[in-house]
Amino acid sequence: MRPDDIRSVEINQFDIVSLGEVMLRLDPGEGRIRTSRQFQVWEGGGEYNVARGLSCVFDLRAAVVTALADNEVGRLVESLIRAGGVDTSLIRWVDYDGVGSAARNGLSFTERGFGVRGAVGVSDRGHTAASQLAPTDVDWDELFDGAGVRWFHTGGIFAGLSASAADTTLQAVRAANRHGVVVSYDLNYRPSLWKAIGGQRQAQQVNRAIAPYVDVMIGNEKGFTAALGFSVPGLDDDLAHLDVDTFAAMIHDVATTYANLRVIATTLRTVRSATTNDWGAVAWSPETGLVRATQRDGMEILDRVGGGDSFATGLVYGLLTGETLQTAVDYGALAMTTPGDTSMATLADVVRLARGGGARVER
Repeated sequence: MRPDDIRSVEINQFDIVSLGEVMLRLDPGEGRIRTSRQFQVWEGGGEYNVARGLSCVFDLRAAVVTALADNEVGRLVESLIRAGGVDTSLIRWVDYDGVGSAARNGLSFTERGFGVRGAVGVSDRGHTAASQLAPTDVDWDELFDGAGVRWFHTGGIFAGLSASAADTTLQAVRAANRHGVVVSYDLNYRPSLWKAIGGQRQAQQVNRAIAPYVDVMIGNEKGFTAALGFSVPGLDDDLAHLDVDTFAAMIHDVATTYANLRVIATTLRTVRSATTNDWGAVAWSPETGLVRATQRDGMEILDRVGGGDSFATGLVYGLLTGETLQTAVDYGALAMTTPGDTSMATLADVVRLARGGGARVER
């Protein structure tokens, strides 16, 4: 991707706008959901996490398009979003009926796991305000051309919340495309999200409709296979061992089908235990070809949730600031070294890690 593909800083209000649901995450720390008597709260959501990371870690001007039920929980989420430096002016507030039968705010209970016990996530997000966001609830032309946006990010988690959310996502990426705003999309396939609305077949139908309007496609191997329907020979039953050569072959098929894609990227992770992963990533562009991030085998994990969003954040930052694809793909994995969905890393941390820095004490 060339720097002149991206709208200039001066004439745009926002560097990055994300579309997605922001939930209240309840975290039992080192304990388990079923036995915990207290929880620490965070805000989080697959698409939002990217805007939050670009604001907090990289000091970019970020906003989120979402909807919240107007009650005390919604206002708590709003205050957490503000604390992350993300603009809240694009939030749509929905009247709360007192019990949440019409609209409510999403909750996500997440335990980290340890050793052979994997992380566990329990979402409580039925009938949420965000899932009911309709295409006409946002003036996309005014946002992208009036206020001005340089980069728009959304993904398969939001698109999978409901038929309305899928329509809203499609309307948004079309408008961004029309106004020359770069669009990134994280496939983020979650079987549990699609189960009640048509399963994998519906996921593919929705994502295939969105893909022609995307510039930067992000996903792990399950995203490209389950959410877009590309086959990976020999990996139909075991998607945990996708290597670089196999991914390169799959990229060829993806890029041939969607010639609009200017970058395709994925993490490559092998889960040794809940607290130890082999972590790597690759990215492709037609100008650069395939590049590979520094491979980090045996990387210790504090909080697995949000690692893919951190990778997307670093990739977007590198591309937004005109770095090479190699540098962009090397920015990433630090969210897994801090608790919560969102990263507590700093720009200095990211740059040091990307340059091969280690875990020596910083004094």
